[in-house]
Amino acid sequence: MRQWVAGFAQALTLLAPVTALAQPLPPTVPAPVPGAVTAMTTRPCVAGVAAPTDWAALCHYREADRAVDSGSRAVLIGDSITEFWFPTAPALFAGGIVDRGISGQTCVQIAARFYQDVVRLRPHVVHIMCGTNDIAGNTGPTSPDDFANAILAMTDLARANGIAVVIGAILPAGAFGWREGYRPASEIIALNGWLRALAEQRGLAFADYHTALAAADGAMKPGLSSDGVHPNAAGYALMEPIARAAIAQAESHSNTR
Repeated sequence: MRQWVAGFAQALTLLAPVTALAQPLPPTVPAPVPGAVTAMTTRPCVAGVAAPTDWAALCHYREADRAVDSGSRAVLIGDSITEFWFPTAPALFAGGIVDRGISGQTCVQIAARFYQDVVRLRPHVVHIMCGTNDIAGNTGPTSPDDFANAILAMTDLARANGIAVVIGAILPAGAFGWREGYRPASEIIALNGWLRALAEQRGLAFADYHTALAAADGAMKPGLSSDGVHPNAAGYALMEPIARAAIAQAESHSNTR
């Protein structure tokens, strides 16, 4: 998987100068011969069938994506922090802003569904925020290179399709309730330093949620979360203006190219 992501990111880098890629129709295959065995189907997300093997959760938003108007203003893609944003503080998700977060996902899983859940929606801007679950090891051991490759793959794929990018900082956390003994504060700060540098190098918008929500020790400030990881309404209230400003900045950059 690591080699695949690295090669994928390298290949996509070559496409970065392209403003928009043509999107051919999905391939068609002949109907299976009666009695033949095949995994190809027009309905891979039938309830109870795909779930055990749907590692990237492609079925999660498949039907919802078809209902989204092409050319939305922005798509927010990420993990539970993004997924919970809409039900907790829905004001941001108006005027063509779409939530595509999935709880528990790492950056590589998010990258695997990026074309389906972002590119095909043809938004003006994508807001990418992930990393908490990578540090927690939700899909097993990983590395800073794996994290970077997934972020670069999504960034390059977005830009190759004319979608402006917002990089969201990883939120502060002093501990993970589902990973006893983890103390991630310093690692979060280090990865956020890399994300900020990437945004500056590539001319991307950077949404610095960490500075707004972090206490002096790198944990979440008291009163902004019930578990020290996921924001509550007060936490999202601090994040919303940062998100709006970053999306507007990305739109502005896109319009001047």
